[in-house]
Amino acid sequence: MTNHSAAAFDRDAGRIAVGGVPVDRLADRVGATPFFAYDRRLLTERVALLRATLPREVQLSYAVKANPMPAVVQHLAGLVDSFDVASALEMRTALDTPMPPHRVSFAGPGKTDAELRQAIAAGVTIEMESENEADRVAALGRQLRIRPRVAVRVNPDFAVKGSGMRLGGGPQQFGVDCERVPALLKELANADVEFLGFHVFAGSQNLRADSLCEAQRRTVDLAIRLAEESPLPVRYLNLGGGFGIPYTDRDTPLDLATIGANLADLVRGPIRQGLPEARVVIELGRYIVGECGVYVTRVVDRKISRGRTYLVVDGGLHHQLAASGNFGQAIRRNYPLAVAERIDAEPVETVTVVGCLCTPLDLLGDAVTLPRADVGDLIVLFQAGAYGLTASPTAFLSHPAPAEVLV
Repeated sequence: MTNHSAAAFDRDAGRIAVGGVPVDRLADRVGATPFFAYDRRLLTERVALLRATLPREVQLSYAVKANPMPAVVQHLAGLVDSFDVASALEMRTALDTPMPPHRVSFAGPGKTDAELRQAIAAGVTIEMESENEADRVAALGRQLRIRPRVAVRVNPDFAVKGSGMRLGGGPQQFGVDCERVPALLKELANADVEFLGFHVFAGSQNLRADSLCEAQRRTVDLAIRLAEESPLPVRYLNLGGGFGIPYTDRDTPLDLATIGANLADLVRGPIRQGLPEARVVIELGRYIVGECGVYVTRVVDRKISRGRTYLVVDGGLHHQLAASGNFGQAIRRNYPLAVAERIDAEPVETVTVVGCLCTPLDLLGDAVTLPRADVGDLIVLFQAGAYGLTASPTAFLSHPAPAEVLV
C-alpha cells in the first residue's frame, strides 16, 4: 500500500527506512517489536516548512502533549520558539531542555495546587482556565513570594467548522467564557500577577484552510475587543492551532499557504493596530510530529476464517488506539499501512490486520490490499508520530510497553 504518508520516508532496497535506517534493521537495533520510530529529518523539515510558509512575525509553539518523548522534545527545543504543556510531567520534560522557562506555557483544566506551585516556582506561563484557578494562582504566588506569569485561556463564542475535536464555543471545560473575561481582567489588575495576554484554542485536527482562516480572524477580533476592555496591556496572543494531517486516502492535505497568507494579513493589519505589543503564537502539535512517526509491529500469525485472511500482529490498540478507530473517529477508516520490507511491491491480496488483544475492537487495518505478508514480516502504520503511545490504554491486558526511538 503505497501512499502519500510513506512517500516522505527514505527507501532502502524496497524497504521503508526511518532516519535512513531500514525498518528491519531498526527492529534488530531496538531489540523487539512493536515499537514507535520518529524521523529526526522529517521533524526538522516540517518546522522548516512552517517557518517558510507562515509570516516571520508568528512564533511557533510545540504542544508537548502530541508527543512528549523526551528525545523528541529535546530535538524540537532547538527548532521552535516555545512549548505548551498540559501536566507537571510534561512541564518537567520541557524544562529539561534548553528552552527558557518563560517560553513554556501550562494549559489545561483541573490543574492542582501542587502543579500550580511548580509552575509558579519555575517561572512558566500559566494559562488559566477559570476564575477559581486565577484566585488560586494569585494566592499561591503570595505564599511563594513569586509573581506568577499568567494568561487567560478564553472560551470563544464560536466553534470551528471541520474540526475533529471542538475545544471552544458553547459550554466548555476549557477556558473562561469570553463574556466573563472582562470582569476577570479587572480582578487580575488588582492581583499581584504578571498578566501577559490571551490563549484561544477553538478546535483541533482541521484540514479545511478556510475554516482555520475564519477562526483566526474571529480570534483576533475577539482578542482586540477584550484588550480594549482590559486595564492591562496585552503582550501575548496564542491563536491556537488545529492544523490537521491526512489520516486516510479520502483526506486532502491542509493548504498551508492559504493559512500563511491569512496570518500575514492579520499580523500586519489588525494585530499591529489593535495589539501592537503582542507576541503572536501558533500552537501546533500533531501537525509538527504526526507525519514524522511510524508504529512497527510484527506478524505472529496468519489465518483464514470463513474466507477472510487475517494477519495477527504483536501490537494493537493498546499502543496505537487511534489507528483502531477508537480515539474520536465517528466512522472508522484505515490509517495507511504497509509491509515494511516490500514497500514498493504490488498488492496481491486483501487482508485484515488485527492486534493481539482479546477484543474485536483491536483492528488496525480492515480489508486492506497488501503484498503477501507472512509470519515474521513487519507491518508499518504511518501517521503515528502524534497521539500514539501516550494516548493509548497501555495497561490493557498487561502486554509489554513498546519502545520509542528517535532516528
